[in-house]
Amino acid sequence: MTRHSQRGYSLIEFAIGLVIFSLMVTMGVPSFSNWIQNSHIRTASEDIQNGLQLARAEAVRRNQPVNFQTMTTADDACALSAASSNWVISLDDPTGACATPPSDAVAPRIIQMRAAAEGSINAVVAAGQSSITFNGLGRLTPVPAGNIDIDISNPSGGTCIAAGGNMRCLRIVVSTFGQVRMCDPTQASTTPQGC
Repeated sequence: MTRHSQRGYSLIEFAIGLVIFSLMVTMGVPSFSNWIQNSHIRTASEDIQNGLQLARAEAVRRNQPVNFQTMTTADDACALSAASSNWVISLDDPTGACATPPSDAVAPRIIQMRAAAEGSINAVVAAGQSSITFNGLGRLTPVPAGNIDIDISNPSGGTCIAAGGNMRCLRIVVSTFGQVRMCDPTQASTTPQGC
């Protein structure tokens, strides 16, 4: 006589597994939410850093001044704003013409434009100034008194770690010589990640 063993799970085993899975998901949701909100800060920071580096590289390549400007919007109602993650790289002032397609001939001669809606809508930018111009040597013109700081945070996710919160806020620093780097304001300036 052969004996057949039963395979599968009983209803009780399934219910216990479901409870354990639910507890694990419940414990992981806040961490996942923080990760998502922090990624908005990181994405906006990387976009601004890349835009600044492109503006500097274009100024050197063209051997003429190139502007990196943060704008209120990405349409033709745009104006300069030190508190926006919309940006335009152009040869002329793009105020009121941000929706103009990139062109070397048509004013404001936009090289590249990025709207905040393209990735990091929750990120908040606080720039030391709304317009940064690189000359043909890749240096800032006019030369500012000190470095230009652009702070990126995410108030919808919480406050920055420096203020006792859970968001890892970042800063883009443009030196008076035109060098662009991203750093963490909570780290000591003696560390590679610090400001």
